[in-house]
Amino acid sequence: MVLACEHASNHVPRSLGDLGLSPAVLESHVAWDPGARDLAVALSERFDAPLVASKVSRLVYDCNRPPDAPSAIPERSEIYDIPGNSGLSPAEIQARHAQVYLPFRDMLASVISRKMENHLRPALITIHSFTPVFYGERRSVEIGILHGTDSRLADGMLKDPARFGGFNVLRNAPYGPQDGVAHTIDVHGRDNGLLNVMIEVRNDLLTDRDIFPEIVEALAGMISGGLDFARQDAAPALNDIPLRDMEASCPK
Repeated sequence: MVLACEHASNHVPRSLGDLGLSPAVLESHVAWDPGARDLAVALSERFDAPLVASKVSRLVYDCNRPPDAPSAIPERSEIYDIPGNSGLSPAEIQARHAQVYLPFRDMLASVISRKMENHLRPALITIHSFTPVFYGERRSVEIGILHGTDSRLADGMLKDPARFGGFNVLRNAPYGPQDGVAHTIDVHGRDNGLLNVMIEVRNDLLTDRDIFPEIVEALAGMISGGLDFARQDAAPALNDIPLRDMEASCPK
């Protein structure tokens, strides 16, 4: 498999200051997915799989959004206005696209391409976290298994509730493809004919050191079971799947 974590960091480049936000906001889920990188690293080590993680806050540029989406550089996130993203010129928008999105996209594409060139067809798994309380409402879901039009891996992961580790696991919750969150798995997974899934974990579970190992174990079991199930389906031969243009070099 190949792992991706688009919202791994809350870093804002010095040239952008603090985007007009307080330190507390920049530490919150508004700026990144707390605990997602730790989970992605743990799964990367567990499965000996490569991980591509963004090193810049999603408030600077959200690598899980297409370039033409207004939410790629949000002027508002939940209840917060983002002054540093307001009124950007086309040149400023293009600069962020070139400096943040393109290196992430090209690195992920290159990692996948190298595996496919070696006649491997990796599953793409993206790792995210979500806030326990959203607009004042407590979320009961603890792990979300998200998918777009290709549900093969998600179906396999959700097939056996005994693998859930006692956690409340739901399909396409608390978000789904209708919320515009499937960009990475669609572009790099679906469009290459690869199994793909997006995992969302409530971030209070990831920051609890006692619960974190249980989350890792549950997801490891769900992923393994999901891959075994999905691979039983008839899949097109590698030569029948058009390779996307993935010739861009990887940044060091």
